[in-house]
Amino acid sequence: MLPYSNNLLDQMRSDALKLFQASLKPVNPYEAIHRFVRLEKNHLILGRESRQEADFNLENFEHIYLVGGGKATAPMARAMEDLLGDRISGGLINVKYGFLDDLSKTEIIEADHPLPDQNGVDGTGIILDILKKAGEKDLIFSLISGGGSALLPYPAGKISLEEKQDVTKKLLECGASIDEINSIRKHISSSKGGQMARAAWPATTINLMLSDVVGDRMDVIASGPFVPDMSTFTQTWQILLKYGLEDNIPKAVREHLKAGVDMSIPETPKEGESIFENVYNIIIGSNILACEAAKVEAEKLGYKPLLLSSMIEGETEGVARVHTAIAKEILKTGIPFKPPCCIISGGETTVTITGKGKGGRNQEFCLAAALDIKDLAPRIVVLSGGTDGNDGPTGAAGAIVDPMTVKRGKEKGLDASAYMADNDSYNFFNKTGELLITGPTKTNVMDVRFILVR
Repeated sequence: MLPYSNNLLDQMRSDALKLFQASLKPVNPYEAIHRFVRLEKNHLILGRESRQEADFNLENFEHIYLVGGGKATAPMARAMEDLLGDRISGGLINVKYGFLDDLSKTEIIEADHPLPDQNGVDGTGIILDILKKAGEKDLIFSLISGGGSALLPYPAGKISLEEKQDVTKKLLECGASIDEINSIRKHISSSKGGQMARAAWPATTINLMLSDVVGDRMDVIASGPFVPDMSTFTQTWQILLKYGLEDNIPKAVREHLKAGVDMSIPETPKEGESIFENVYNIIIGSNILACEAAKVEAEKLGYKPLLLSSMIEGETEGVARVHTAIAKEILKTGIPFKPPCCIISGGETTVTITGKGKGGRNQEFCLAAALDIKDLAPRIVVLSGGTDGNDGPTGAAGAIVDPMTVKRGKEKGLDASAYMADNDSYNFFNKTGELLITGPTKTNVMDVRFILVR
């Protein structure tokens, strides 16, 4: 039991954990595959039972290959192996270190995330070779999930891995959105922004995606390796200008992007190109499913749920204060509901790093929330967590806080405001014992947040 705890807070913290676990169930990657892909004799049916999207006679194909990348890709591949068995000719997927599964037909390469490493480059090179050798009578399953952009990092032109790492690090630190980061990743890679579809043509490709982006834009999920690219070289250059990075990136990257702007090298593939005629893109799981499952669980636990949105973006500290403002209103006026209530939201916020500490957007959300509710009655609990079990470069998924959190820190000699200013939420919560630690969940549909009010 935490210091300055009571039976009510203990119960609310337990309820918050139940909500988090409930949110993960509908986005289990193995189950999601089986909801959208089924086999009837030799016919492969795509789509939910209530809404069939395509029907393929497997006798028309000579080979079936599995490729892909992401934090949830290994259980997706296991589901496909269980479904297709010996029909699979082979394949390869890139996953984050530790995000493994028991596969027999598909090779797994572990690689780094969020900064790409050489393993990721090597694995992506093998995937591109598989795609290029696939012919008109071959079927490719692409299994894509959150983290896929960093895990499928084959550099374009003369750009090196280290130069890609440098650009990615700078974009993460400046507070660029995932859309902006992926736009640039597409244009300094040979594996993103529809370029895998170009490599796979004329084979048939079924691209199954577990979405980790706000709004479920297919071209943004893992930087859309099989999806027409909506962004351009000119737009990527404007992003660099926006964050003042145009003169602070490696020379090879700058020259490659400028060549694209000048149209001296080809653009990424766009909507309407023939290479997409045999590509089927399907989203099999997303953040809204996680939020809706939490809403159902909240009702079971006796809370009136308020699902704000699954598309929350913005600077983490400001977003946290909006959430706690709603909780304050509930306590003071009973609007929009009288307690017990549960505010639910999803999405992905950003942190502009100014300090030297360690943390992630979910832990920072919770520390900002804890500071904002420190003078309130002990009737609020806040949980923010990454559905993949990781938050920033830490082993925690997020944190759980209440109005006593700041006081717990003071008792240990910790100044919560100073830790917030230094972006050091992990070390604060590690010392107060309020980290949310789940280990790899093997799924990834962005973040979920719960604010419980009694």
